[in-house]
Amino acid sequence: MSERNTVIRSLHDVGLAAWFGGSLMGAVGLNGAAQDEGSTETSRDRISSSGWARWTPVNAAAIGAHLFGGGGLLAVNAHRVATQQGVGASTAAKTVVTAAALAATAYARVLGKKVELASSTDPGDAEKAEKHPIDLDKVRRQLSAVQWAVPALTGCLVVLNALHGEQQRPTEQIPGMWERARSMTHLMQ
Repeated sequence: MSERNTVIRSLHDVGLAAWFGGSLMGAVGLNGAAQDEGSTETSRDRISSSGWARWTPVNAAAIGAHLFGGGGLLAVNAHRVATQQGVGASTAAKTVVTAAALAATAYARVLGKKVELASSTDPGDAEKAEKHPIDLDKVRRQLSAVQWAVPALTGCLVVLNALHGEQQRPTEQIPGMWERARSMTHLMQ
């Protein structure tokens, strides 16, 4: 009934796990440690910014792996998306949530970079920050909110991934395809 797609499934799942876990650990652990260890707002910003900057390339690789694996899974399961009832809807939901998670991740990085520049001790960064002044308190509030949106959205992706796993069971595939064919026949009449 189905063939093995271990590599693309692993890329998809490990990438999502790192994206979700890293964003959650950053929001809880890294930001919490910065609050505990920083003596001023600026020092807290520096601690958080340093950690998030180190995470960025790993996060980008994780997201890339997830997207590559997801594209591969979509390609090998296109027949199920088209014929099995419910799979198209869950795939569409997963696509929308993935896009929202990508947007939230990108926005968090933009905001984080603004905080990083504003709190940096590097003269070059200070010069860049002066050329593009920001309301640092406002940016901090926005960043705090969006950093929680990323694990919330990627957590939703984990749940949708579990749903896709359930839909792939043979006991789900055959009735789902039968029901889809039956409903298409009713539409044609």
